[in-house]
Amino acid sequence: MKLITLTVFAALVACGSCTDKADRSDKPEGGGSSVTHVTEPNDAIDQKLMVALSQAKNFHHKAKVYMSDGDTASAIASVRVILSLRFPPNAPEAEDVRNDARALLARLLVGQGQLDEAMNVVKEGLGSSRESFFTANLYTVKGEIHEARAQQLDANDKAKAVEERHAAIESFDASNKIDKKLQDQLLEPR
Repeated sequence: MKLITLTVFAALVACGSCTDKADRSDKPEGGGSSVTHVTEPNDAIDQKLMVALSQAKNFHHKAKVYMSDGDTASAIASVRVILSLRFPPNAPEAEDVRNDARALLARLLVGQGQLDEAMNVVKEGLGSSRESFFTANLYTVKGEIHEARAQQLDANDKAKAVEERHAAIESFDASNKIDKKLQDQLLEPR
């Protein structure tokens, strides 16, 4: 989903070269204002935001390359850089990008057996998030962490393993609840 959002932003920027600027500023006969005004990509999307989104996309790609090479430590380092990128104040995209990075980071940490750190990464994102696809995804990852904890506990503490499985179900339900709410909003007639 993040890649789709970033692709849309890139397409908007590219569309700026599709039309001639002089055509957009021409006034109709009589000197009145232009009948049609095409929004400039620079007007629609802040340049600072575009730079931050581009950086995030590149660090995400780097992480994927490291992952494909089996270099999890470098993938983790690349994803952590995304969490430190500077975005314009109050940009909702910043929260989405960071939560997407947190989900990937947590999954990488789970793969390394660092379940407590993975849970801390997820909780950090959930602590200040509005409801979005990315928040729902964090709940999904939280459920996956509970599942991993249950698997670790199966041999030694069956009761705790059951608790972790129930916590996983609660997390998956929270994710589904957010997704359902968002879906209902998107499907409402306008």
